This record gives sequence, structure tokens and C-alpha cells, in this order.
Amino acid sequence: MKDNTRKPNHEVDPSSAGHELDPLSAGREFDLSSGGSPGRRSRRQAEVRERLLRAAFVLFAERGFNATTVEDITNLADVGKGTFFNYFPSKEHIFAAHVQRQMEKIRTFVTQAARSTEQGDKLLYHLAVSLTGDAGGSPAMLHSILVAVFSNESVRGIMATGLEEGRKSLEEWIVLRQQRGEIRDDLTAQEITLGFQRSLLGTVFLWSLAPTRPLADCLREVSQIVWSAIQRRSA
Repeated sequence: MKDNTRKPNHEVDPSSAGHELDPLSAGREFDLSSGGSPGRRSRRQAEVRERLLRAAFVLFAERGFNATTVEDITNLADVGKGTFFNYFPSKEHIFAAHVQRQMEKIRTFVTQAARSTEQGDKLLYHLAVSLTGDAGGSPAMLHSILVAVFSNESVRGIMATGLEEGRKSLEEWIVLRQQRGEIRDDLTAQEITLGFQRSLLGTVFLWSLAPTRPLADCLREVSQIVWSAIQRRSA
């Protein structure tokens, strides 16, 4: 049931919902066996889920993870409080959904990059921009994610698992480029993906502390540096 006691002070646009996400993941499944069109209902679920995700991260940026309640999130998303638990078992599972979104981006990148003839530094830049896009170029949003990770053991575990899975997915592309002779093979794919991950996270963290330049410029720069370090040199 929709909560009409208070209207949200922020707009969370449902038209921007990302339909590439599985609306049933990181939450409880819906029974689609009766009533309504399954396709329409699935789209509606994806929209509501995305509203909750966007509302949560807006509030995390403003108030911090620990100070944000489930009721705050549902008020901003303009849905009933009980609706939240149809999608996420707990507030921490918002981060599980965020990690899942990141994994989907990496898997999509690996699939597309395998067929691409674009130079490696540009591909790494596209990946970096995609992975940091949810922060919207907001230092406050990045700070809130960091605070949640460092202050909550469950969130820390979710993020650590997600980072490890992301490296494993990215290793497929690295191995392919090594086989093509484009990336040096004196380093393992695991070492290279870990180095890229550290470089990306370090860049984003430092930018969030002193955002004197556009984040995109910093990402392009670090992508070029990483590619220069891993690119195979001609004999």
C-alpha cells in the first residue's frame, strides 16, 4: 500500500530505470502466476526496484548509510514501507544490488570488448566510466559508499566478494588480449586485473577528496597509464 503521509522532497525519475537488471535478484521473488501481464508486471517491478536503489543512494550521500532508515528510502521513492522488503531483505542488500549491477557491467564489457578492435586504453576508460557512473560524479555519494563499507561488516563482505568476482570476469578479456600478443604475458591475468582495480579505486578515492578536475579526465588518465604498463612492447 502506498504511503501518502508525506511526499518526498526529491525526485526519483522512474523513466530512468535500468531494465537490464534482474528485478527479482537481491530480494524476494514475486508470484507471477496470476493476474496481469507478466511482461508488464516485470517492468513495473524493475521500475520500483530502481526507484528504491536511486532513492537509497541519494540519501546515503546526504545523510550517510547508518543514519538512513528504510522508511526514509521508501518515502523518497514514494512507495509504501512494506514494498521495500519485497525487493531487499535489508538495507545492506542495497549494496548487494549495487555490486550485482557492477558485475553485469563487467560481464557486458568482456563480451563486447572481445569483439572490439579499439585500443586497450580506450576500452579500459569506457569500463572505468561505466563502473563509476552510478556515483554521478558526486564526491558525497562516493564518501557515503566508503563510510558504509568501513563501518558495516556485512557491506564490507558484500563489496569484497563483488570485487573478487569482478576481477575474475575481467581476467577473461586480459587472457584474450595476451593470446593476441597485445598484453605482456610476464604478468598473470590476476595480477593485471588486481592492478587495474587498485588504480581505479585509488583514483576515485583521491578524486572524491579533492575533485578539482572532472572525474572523467582522471579516469582517462589512469586508463592510459595502466594500459601503458601492461601493453606488450615490440622486441
